[in-house]
Amino acid sequence: MQRRIATANLRQSNNPILKSALFALAVTLSDASAYPQNASKPAAESKPHSERRIVVSIPDRQLALIENNRVVKTYDVAVGAAASPSPPDEFQIARRLENPTYYKPGVMIGPRAGNPLGTRWVGLNVKGLGIHGTDRPDCIGHNASPGCIRLRNRDSEVLFARVKVADRVFLIAEHTDEVAQIFGPAPASSSAQTLVAGNEARSSSADEQSGDR
Repeated sequence: MQRRIATANLRQSNNPILKSALFALAVTLSDASAYPQNASKPAAESKPHSERRIVVSIPDRQLALIENNRVVKTYDVAVGAAASPSPPDEFQIARRLENPTYYKPGVMIGPRAGNPLGTRWVGLNVKGLGIHGTDRPDCIGHNASPGCIRLRNRDSEVLFARVKVADRVFLIAEHTDEVAQIFGPAPASSSAQTLVAGNEARSSSADEQSGDR
């Protein structure tokens, strides 16, 4: 049933980026429903590497790591604020940095407490856009960033260890039936979820290597 719903929504979507993400998700649901819950799946053929992708539901403010069409883990995140929304699109991981240094004109903050990027930076193939930790864990679960996806530092470290350069990343702005299969029902709309960051201005013009958007 889930597979039929996913396929129907895939046919109805006119957004090519969303359509690509929904297709991948439809494959996930198809694989998950191909076998009864108590049945054994046939042994998988050996593969040179696992197929990974990250799906971020902007309205849910959650991130899912998917490997070989299986949801491995979901994380609560902070997404772009109303004035600087996270851009819905398909991206690729372009850079991974442990203990990144934060830059903006006239400011450099090394790997320490108070670094807006936290302890890990996963940069995407758009200047200044990435998935990273934070020095403000209270922002998680809110629309609070200048565009980047923020995680708690411990979550950013776990995710960092699982992903590689060239993995695909989908930022999705619509809560479709397929997205609901990963993250559950759509969250209630509430102005309380929009957090006005007191120090947002400090991170609005970071550089390509490690800028908080």
